[in-house]
Amino acid sequence: MDSGLIGKIEKAKWYAQDPSRVTLLKFTALFHGDHSDHVLTFDNGRWFCECAFYASHRTCSHTMAMDSQLGEMLPEGLPAPS
Repeated sequence: MDSGLIGKIEKAKWYAQDPSRVTLLKFTALFHGDHSDHVLTFDNGRWFCECAFYASHRTCSHTMAMDSQLGEMLPEGLPAPS
């Protein structure tokens, strides 16, 4: 194996142990709920979910779970969802 590649593999392992190096800005995820699947999106610091509870409360168990799982990889200091 190329010595340069070995160094990159080691660096990748080191980076992977520090989630604070990553800030997720925009993505879509499929969440497998107890009763059905839900599409969640994260964009500009805001969660969106297609479930009925989110539509009326602007939060739900799906977005809260994702927020908890992704923790420090989500940006801080952005405006709260309206």
